[in-house]
Amino acid sequence: MAAKESVLVVDDELKLLELVASYLEANGFAAVTAKTGAAGMALFEAREASTQPVALVLLDLMLPDMTGEEFCKKIRRVSSVPLIMLTARADEESIIRGLSIGADDYVTKPFSPRQLMARVRAALRRGGARTPEGIFAAGDLLLNAETRRVSRNGETLPLTRDEFRILELLMSRPHKIFTRDEILDAVKGDDYDGFDRSVDSHIKRLRAKIGDDPKSPRYIVTVYGMGYRLGDRLGDRLGELD
Repeated sequence: MAAKESVLVVDDELKLLELVASYLEANGFAAVTAKTGAAGMALFEAREASTQPVALVLLDLMLPDMTGEEFCKKIRRVSSVPLIMLTARADEESIIRGLSIGADDYVTKPFSPRQLMARVRAALRRGGARTPEGIFAAGDLLLNAETRRVSRNGETLPLTRDEFRILELLMSRPHKIFTRDEILDAVKGDDYDGFDRSVDSHIKRLRAKIGDDPKSPRYIVTVYGMGYRLGDRLGDRLGELD
């Protein structure tokens, strides 16, 4: 029998921690819990070194020893594991800040346990796009990070260095919304002008080359006011390559 996927829950509210853990267990997951950021990091690192690493993190934004943002940054230095923030903060600025530093989703308290489980499953479906061979798969697009080659339906696409870097960035973290500043940091090509709108020009040319409809994009989705991410409709096919 296959081992259950482990979900790390980090929250200092004991009743909420127990409730979320019980729903995870009832829905076929193995819950690992911690009430502080330090304890959560210790559990995460121990699992990373084991044969059963954490598949997803549920993280409270306000912890007694560190902020959720600090915890998220620590995780993102070493892992692209899906991470969902749990918080009472519903203001737009908090949500944008959380997503921009690496969170994949944001659930405000109080929340429906059924909704939370749906978000957990969606985040897990979107994760894991990279194969051990360094190949990213998204729908009929394949990107080989070693050979620097991108193909669609077997046909090689003539991408520039900057276009390749943008696509590699998006495909490497299919669940993450990348801000324009993050994309510029990853690219900084010869035509880099220091303005975030230059990213829009790169995206426009990249969409044309991969056959993406700008009015109804399948591959590269615009998240208004935030940035870009890989399309959700590709999620079921991510990581199929052996």
